[in-house]
Amino acid sequence: MKFAKIVFWIAGVFGVLALAPLYFIFDLAGRLDPPPITHPQFYYGFAGVALAFQFVYFVIATDPVRFRPIMIPGALGKASFAGALLVLCQQGRVAPQVAMTGVPDALLAALFLISFFKTKALRP
Repeated sequence: MKFAKIVFWIAGVFGVLALAPLYFIFDLAGRLDPPPITHPQFYYGFAGVALAFQFVYFVIATDPVRFRPIMIPGALGKASFAGALLVLCQQGRVAPQVAMTGVPDALLAALFLISFFKTKALRP
């Protein structure tokens, strides 16, 4: 259980640190990686939903055995981002350097699954 607690606390902190700055770099994102963002509602909507979900990781960390079923959607969320970047890179739509930004999410997806299986033995 300690493993899962650590994994989900780290995931939550990492996610908050990675996503919170999105609220302050809207214009910078378009300048660094043109074209500029034309639908701010999608940008801020993504930032808000993704940031809110980091608090789900904090909740899981408080009692991994109790919240074990939520680990699977968490793993799917992390894997979907990493997978999307891999496909986009293979299609030549993003540079390999951009695709590499999905590595932490792929690692967290794997750790979430490991946590899921490790907590199975602890269920009453």
